[in-house]
Amino acid sequence: MKVIKRDGTHEIEIQRSRFLCHVARVTSDQEASEFFARIRKEHWQATHNCTAFRTRDTQRSSDDGEPAGTAGVPMLEVLTRRDLVDTAVVVTRYYGGVKLGAGGLVRAYGRAVSEAIDSLGTLTRERHETLLLAADHDQAGKLENALRAAGYHVADTEYGHDVTFTVHTRDPEGFEIWLAAQTGGAVTAIRGEPVDVDVAD
Repeated sequence: MKVIKRDGTHEIEIQRSRFLCHVARVTSDQEASEFFARIRKEHWQATHNCTAFRTRDTQRSSDDGEPAGTAGVPMLEVLTRRDLVDTAVVVTRYYGGVKLGAGGLVRAYGRAVSEAIDSLGTLTRERHETLLLAADHDQAGKLENALRAAGYHVADTEYGHDVTFTVHTRDPEGFEIWLAAQTGGAVTAIRGEPVDVDVAD
């Protein structure tokens, strides 16, 4: 699965019609609806504000007055083909006076979304295991340096009676072997809840 790297807007022009594709990260139907409402309010004079969004659980699209299946569906197909989740798009069209026909509309709306995603970039969403490590204060500094030097993602550090590191990794078994070798078995890992981590493509 992938997500967009950042929110943004990308514009193309086809046969004097302007197509502005607005892209945002969302995590729910409600967030998508709020994003759509904000764009519609900003571009209330536009001819159409067509929408599509896709999360892990839900997907939906709207042609907003364009001929059925010529706008929202091709927009959603781009998100599906790119394996994008937690992503909402609005393509705002300002009509330029030249009719594009059904095929032309499908290509235009799909191209607007595809080019916007290319310009904003994507990240790969991976499922990582969470591991909690409790080290005494004397060994915590050395362990933290070793974790970072080995390329492990330290998501959080808490200081109390011990120092607790939260580490996210795709290979918990390999990490536990590394940890045992690094600390001589003095520090062990407790597994927590898995999390989604977005990493560079």
